[in-house]
Amino acid sequence: MLFLKILSYIFLVLLILELVYIAFVILSSLIVNTSKDYTKNSKYFRGLLYSGTWELLLFGRVKVHITGAEKLPKDSRFLIISNHRSKFDPMTTWYVFRKYNIAYISKPENFNVPFFGRIIRPCCFLPIIRGNPRLALPTIEKAIDLLKADEVSIGIYPEGTRSQTEEMLPFHNGVFKIAQRAEVPVVICAIQGTEKIHKNFPWRRTHVYIDVLDVIPVEKLLSQKTFEIADYSKALIEKKLNESKNKQQAV
Repeated sequence: MLFLKILSYIFLVLLILELVYIAFVILSSLIVNTSKDYTKNSKYFRGLLYSGTWELLLFGRVKVHITGAEKLPKDSRFLIISNHRSKFDPMTTWYVFRKYNIAYISKPENFNVPFFGRIIRPCCFLPIIRGNPRLALPTIEKAIDLLKADEVSIGIYPEGTRSQTEEMLPFHNGVFKIAQRAEVPVVICAIQGTEKIHKNFPWRRTHVYIDVLDVIPVEKLLSQKTFEIADYSKALIEKKLNESKNKQQAV
């Protein structure tokens, strides 16, 4: 009985702390100016973003496995790209590579998500109007400026939207202009398993795999056309995904 009572007290304390934390996040999000273009990465809101993501991965029973992290540039910002399978793709990526302060270019709807949509703004996340190059141009320019100012690294999905199958969608070549004009490397990643998180929760643990496949240096970027960079990146990711798929089928 004493043991159960102690457990109940511990649970109650943890519950109170969690409620206090949630209230703190909500109140903090309300001070964000949603009409402002943030050009400085806020350490305060980064802390909130990372702590919230940590909780999400913990309670979501997500285990992230990383390979190739040693390839990431240590002395410069970068543009990070990967395939896109789930809304959890950016969350797992920005958390495991949190020391690089990645800001994602994302659809405007994500900035309307209660509280979360406010918190990502001071972290220099950028909304983009998809399907209209003219309207997307200001976002591209802002991303370039952030990279040049050494404020954040930029994350973007060249497919433009999530693939609903295991097949990758065509790449939008123009995204690589960001890296060329900012003169930063391109980090190519493959991500797998995020599409299973919502299916496995809460009964099963989900294993997510993020593989850093290659880093294209600035010199090589400037010597190539964007379609060449896109073709190379897509082929590299597809090769990794196919290898993993074949390995799973062989088990």
